[in-house]
Amino acid sequence: MEQEIIEVVQPEESVDERTLEEAAKIWGVETDYWDIWGKQHHATPAVEKAILGSLGVETRNQQTFEQAIEERSWRDWSRPLPPTLVLDSSQTPHFVTVSLPESHANEEASFEVQFEQGKQEQFTVSFHSIAVEQQAMIRGQRFVRRRVLIPVELPLGYHNLKLKRANEHEVVTRLVVCPGRAYLPNSLESGRAAGVAISLYGVRSERNWGCGDTTDLKGVIDWAVDTAGVSFIALNPLHVIPNRQPYNTSPYLPDSVFYRNPLYLDVQRVEDFKSCPRALKLLKSPGVMRELAVLRAAPFVEYERVYRLKLRFLKLLFHKFLDEWRQNTPRAQQFAEYIRREGDLLNSYALYATLDESIRKEQPDAWNWRSWPEEYQAPASPMTQEFARRHWRGVLFHKYLQWQLDIQLAEAQEHSRQRGLSIGLYHDLALATDRFGGDLWAHREFFVSGCRVGSPPDAFSPKGQDWSFPPPNSERHYEDGYRLFAESIRQNCRHGGALRIDHVMRFFHLFWIPDGMEATEGTYVRDRHEDLLHILALESVRNKVLIVGEDLGTVPDEVRRTLHQFGILSYGLFYFARDRNGRFLEPQEYSRDALVSVTTHDLPTLAGYWVGRDIETRREAGQLTDEGAYHRMREERLGEKQRMLDLLAGLHLLPDWFPRNARDVPELTGELHNAIVGFLAATPSKLLLLNQEDLLKETEQQNLPGSTEQYPNWRRKMKCTVEELSTSGEVRAFTQMFRSWLERTGRLNVAGPGGPART
Repeated sequence: MEQEIIEVVQPEESVDERTLEEAAKIWGVETDYWDIWGKQHHATPAVEKAILGSLGVETRNQQTFEQAIEERSWRDWSRPLPPTLVLDSSQTPHFVTVSLPESHANEEASFEVQFEQGKQEQFTVSFHSIAVEQQAMIRGQRFVRRRVLIPVELPLGYHNLKLKRANEHEVVTRLVVCPGRAYLPNSLESGRAAGVAISLYGVRSERNWGCGDTTDLKGVIDWAVDTAGVSFIALNPLHVIPNRQPYNTSPYLPDSVFYRNPLYLDVQRVEDFKSCPRALKLLKSPGVMRELAVLRAAPFVEYERVYRLKLRFLKLLFHKFLDEWRQNTPRAQQFAEYIRREGDLLNSYALYATLDESIRKEQPDAWNWRSWPEEYQAPASPMTQEFARRHWRGVLFHKYLQWQLDIQLAEAQEHSRQRGLSIGLYHDLALATDRFGGDLWAHREFFVSGCRVGSPPDAFSPKGQDWSFPPPNSERHYEDGYRLFAESIRQNCRHGGALRIDHVMRFFHLFWIPDGMEATEGTYVRDRHEDLLHILALESVRNKVLIVGEDLGTVPDEVRRTLHQFGILSYGLFYFARDRNGRFLEPQEYSRDALVSVTTHDLPTLAGYWVGRDIETRREAGQLTDEGAYHRMREERLGEKQRMLDLLAGLHLLPDWFPRNARDVPELTGELHNAIVGFLAATPSKLLLLNQEDLLKETEQQNLPGSTEQYPNWRRKMKCTVEELSTSGEVRAFTQMFRSWLERTGRLNVAGPGGPART
């Protein structure tokens, strides 16, 4: 008779409150927070332990907690230098803290600064002449810390600091020297500017393949210069996404934040197109011509069909290019230089993309890498590396796509500068990374498993929000010298004049939700915001890109003060700009160091807000099933519109004859449209951004949070084509209204032909 085996699971023992709080403080877990209603929430011990467990802390009992705390202390004190030292170039002199056992604390040592450009400079230190700043006894050994002056002029950049001591191994720390503030063009020191936001995927034209591309972007730039008079074009995140609808089309949940979506390539502008007979012949075939006509006429972007068609052509172009690659032509050498410059980051992405394509051909149900055969789920596994060798052409193809995107986006930004836009392209860096995407596959040690990121309950989401992507591993980034973080900023600054940081609070803290728990049970976990903001400022200054931090929601005053200190513009929305009593702010009350706009992609358009289209859409999508709640929302909206009318009328932005009762203004009239645009233009804020939906009075928003197949998220096309921006009487009237306000408020783009020099 077979004996039954019963596994005995040892219950977790209790941990005293003081030890738990000490561990939470060490690992950055905030034990309480305040919500938007001013109510304080305290994290439960279960939540604290779950988060600490996800960070690698053994939480089984009091002893394991104490061991984890001791191990952390030993690690921090026993290494002579921190793994990364971030310095502010404006705060001199510069010091480095050195930690040594007391028995070696009075020795001499030499330091060597290895500069980014390859030079070195050395200096010697006698530790006994420097006062002890701190000391600690750990595992029976006493350690002391001293602050050592770095008597070397340190230029901005990424350097190394090496410590050499007699009979000891050399120790190297990553030394990052940063400016104290982000870049800001001289024109904005005292001036103001304006831009128009577009969703590039939704741009329509008579020539594109059913989705906006880089040539359409040039057309929008021409309109911006010739007609609108704005200084920049704001874009949705252009990150790589799976291009599968309805679940994988969000530009804010990318496969990779480092590379861009080939969907935006203009296939016919790739240099290999004109010399590829097979592609030229295929383009003229009846089947392709029919498909292009259908995709252009489709009311929504058909991601899969557009991408499938473009890939068909791009593979032909790549095979044509391989002739040049084998001959090592000048173009092939340019491509090789691009590959060399991008390094392992591009290689790992291209390998992931090739694996994904190959495995899904054989296993159509393998939707993401977690369902791949196990031997391919690790980038460094022998089978993965063997795959890379056997499929080198496929890997090279995906590198080729990114090279072509880099070329076309560079041309678009250069076109904007040559046409005279003072800022040019305004890019967007998403907060999230798809937990099933390429970044997680390639760099999973930089993410924490066991928790998801979300937000606490608020008026918009009473049960909180679960965004279902993993939080960053702050400690791993710190240990690695913030290399991957710096790349995320650098790659997204490329070919632009401005960068929006989605959810800028990420640099301070994020709301973590342990697996198996609801969003209401989460709490915040801190990050090293001083380091992150300094590196952001460094990349901003080096790339001459101004930074806008999206700081909507519950943001402590000290966070906004810190952002201001670093020269990061905040975000001001017309809908939300109110005082504590709910009164809408007047123009002069808006912040100077801000970007001001009406709305975002997740909120109703101006015309949609006025008719309550967002409320109806939520009802149609099954998100608003309570009739009482529905009618309350309609009444609350009426009250908000009344307060807006009162504000605009009081500022004499509406004609005297215009109705003063919101019930008598059922839609966004021309007069009301003009008044709100004029209101925003009159604010002192450095930047004004108007979404194309709000310029053209569209009622449908780009995204309905919390929905998938219930709403065509991220698929809506622009009301007019690129060509109609200049030919449609209605569009010209809207544009002239906007431009007139820019002229009256000093926001009109003033750059001359060829664009100003970057200052």
